[in-house]
Amino acid sequence: MPRKRQNQMIFCVDDNEKSLILERINFMKLSQSDYLRQMALNGVVVNVDYTEVKRMTQEINRVGVNINQIAKRINETNEVYAADVEALKESLEKIWQLQRYILSSQR
Repeated sequence: MPRKRQNQMIFCVDDNEKSLILERINFMKLSQSDYLRQMALNGVVVNVDYTEVKRMTQEINRVGVNINQIAKRINETNEVYAADVEALKESLEKIWQLQRYILSSQR
């Protein structure tokens, strides 16, 4: 199967420039080819940190699990417990805090 990109481009850099370029490549977690191609074509490479979004997703998943457990208990006992409602409120407050943090750090 022929290569998608057949043309090679070569350019020279000094030791300091090479070091800086390699640091940026490592920071972006891209291959050298991908990084240099994106910089040459677009002049910019965007690095998005999804750490906080992943944390919020985990919290939302926990709330979903809690809701399922509470729904199961309600279906079995026909009773709603104040502790269950309070646990859900606390979980939702964690989600709101994470969301406020994410939104405030994007400014």
